[in-house]
Amino acid sequence: MVEVNGERLIDRMLGQLSSLGLSRVVIVTGYCGASLRAHIGTRYDDCLRIEYVDNPLYETTNNIYSLALAKEQLQEDDTLLLESDLIFDDSILRLLTDAPHPNLALVAKYERWMDGTMVRIDAENNIVNFVPKAAFRFKDTALYYKTVNIYKFSKTFSQTKYVPFLEAYTKSVGNNEYYENVLRILSFLDSHDLKALPLTDEKWYEIDDKQDLDIAEALFAEEKDIIRKYYGRFGGFWRFPKMLDFCYLVNPFFGESRIIDEMEAFFRTLIAEYPSGMKVNTLIASKCWGVKEEHIIPGNGAAELIKALMELLPGTLGVVRPTFEEYPNRRDPKSLIAFIPTRPDYRYTAQDLIDYFGKHRPDNLLLINPDNPSGNFIAREEVLRLASWCDREGIRLIVDESFVDFSKGYRDNTLLNDTLLEAHPQMVVMKSISKSYGVPGIRLGLLCSADEPLISRMKKMVSIWNINSFAEYFMQIFSKYEKDYHHACERFLAERDDFEKRLQQVPFLHVMPSQANYFLCEVLPPMTARQLVLTMLKRHNILMRDCSDKTGFDGKQYIRIAVRNHEDNARLIEGLLELGNKI
Repeated sequence: MVEVNGERLIDRMLGQLSSLGLSRVVIVTGYCGASLRAHIGTRYDDCLRIEYVDNPLYETTNNIYSLALAKEQLQEDDTLLLESDLIFDDSILRLLTDAPHPNLALVAKYERWMDGTMVRIDAENNIVNFVPKAAFRFKDTALYYKTVNIYKFSKTFSQTKYVPFLEAYTKSVGNNEYYENVLRILSFLDSHDLKALPLTDEKWYEIDDKQDLDIAEALFAEEKDIIRKYYGRFGGFWRFPKMLDFCYLVNPFFGESRIIDEMEAFFRTLIAEYPSGMKVNTLIASKCWGVKEEHIIPGNGAAELIKALMELLPGTLGVVRPTFEEYPNRRDPKSLIAFIPTRPDYRYTAQDLIDYFGKHRPDNLLLINPDNPSGNFIAREEVLRLASWCDREGIRLIVDESFVDFSKGYRDNTLLNDTLLEAHPQMVVMKSISKSYGVPGIRLGLLCSADEPLISRMKKMVSIWNINSFAEYFMQIFSKYEKDYHHACERFLAERDDFEKRLQQVPFLHVMPSQANYFLCEVLPPMTARQLVLTMLKRHNILMRDCSDKTGFDGKQYIRIAVRNHEDNARLIEGLLELGNKI
């Protein structure tokens, strides 16, 4: 009776079943069974013959008892068995009914979001073992398939195998069990009566709680709502089956370093112990990035430091638009002074900023370098020239260099250097470690400045335990793996060059140059950005960012595409070219 995007699960399922030409549907009811019957009423009488079996002991029994109550019906026909908490594509039931084998279990390759009964299958898709929760082992997940909880049983299988074992099992073990346990026993007999039918790209989800419901509403959203539901999550896309996230921006290669192996080996200690306080974590950050302790503050992601800084700085803020909105969103809109580049592809120089903000003077000036979403990059010498101009004008310069390690010659482009910071004491440098190092899950960012009173005030604004143990340990051991990091950055530069060439082959995209780990692309008519994002999500399970509504754009259509590893990028290009061939 739960609603998913305004439609009850039972209505969706009965609608799907009505297209199959079934002889009857048997519904086993329990909690609020009378309400369910009243809701269904006679609406399906013209297409489905519906029967009910009531389980009065639903509070103290499990699904094995509910199924046992319908054992007579189970033996009278070939049967589809479905659990009521599922939502799935219309095509899934046809896969089952059209498959030639009489006894099948729908299964899906194990993914991290899955829970419940698993199976192992052989090369001929015979189910060789059911793996209950108690026997689940994470080291074996590559071998597991999750039961979708949709089965097809032949009348003969139910009569001669399943129901006799079901009766014996409930008599010996009891009614507070799961009917999958009976299938597990049958699999031990090596009879190969039950085969697996693995799903590929078909969508399904099991709804056990409100978080599952939230995910299901995104997976099965109507076209008008789907983008809003995905973008509004701000991450966590690992919960979505086989999705490729080309929205969020992280280094795709440093995760292969053994630094992750070391953190994994130390996991139990890190999760069980308190992290150090701000004083110790400042020391570790200072060692890790070579900046004096008085000049650096680590944050729970750059987002924590951005919020604190924007709340602390008085006066007006100069911004380049379109931009990363986290900074301006933390300010009174009346305090913002916006510069919109007029050069092609939203390119701009340090001199452009000097010319504009010399006439429209702000108290603080924000430079995101490389910029997001344009990918525009200003070389370090020019940034320092801008910093000198800001010094003379009494303007505080804030440089966000979260993407600078993706620029060519990146080792010489950073401003995280005491000499540079001390030469420009009013300059503030922000860096998101999530992006450059590909570790967004540990939540780590840095703010550096030689303005020691500012650093001191910010340290008082954040929690003493603002850094978790995983982020602290990452900083502690990073120096051992610094070569791995530089190797990952070099690999990235090569992959970005290759990806750019392949993106330029897509006929409906104008690809803008970038020194970051993403490309801003104009979507050319007749295609629109929203249409492109929706089509890639629905056909290929690939999510991209529609940037068309960002402040500062000229009314044309724009998307931002992250750079991932070669395999993922190839999958994106294949989908885009396939779409281009149909225009």
